[in-house]
Amino acid sequence: MNLFISQPMNGKTNEEIEEVRKVAIAEVKTIFEEEITVIDSFFKDAPHDANPLWYLGQAILLMAKADVVYFAKGWREARGCLIENTIATEYNLCTIEAS
Repeated sequence: MNLFISQPMNGKTNEEIEEVRKVAIAEVKTIFEEEITVIDSFFKDAPHDANPLWYLGQAILLMAKADVVYFAKGWREARGCLIENTIATEYNLCTIEAS
């Protein structure tokens, strides 16, 4: 099962982002009880001049491979996550919101 994680990243450290991802993976494994392949949407090596729209475009490309899209806490306050949620909903992807 391919998992895409949508999470607020603006203003977060790499460590904070990775910790949220660990929680998401554990929660999805508990729900589905099967092997999870995480789609790496954390762009550590993004171009230095990348703007938010670049990140969103890359994320949408990756989300196309997802069986499940997990929305981490705070997603409703993050513009990119809101857009990702709209796309996931419109394309009938299986979604999970953080508990």
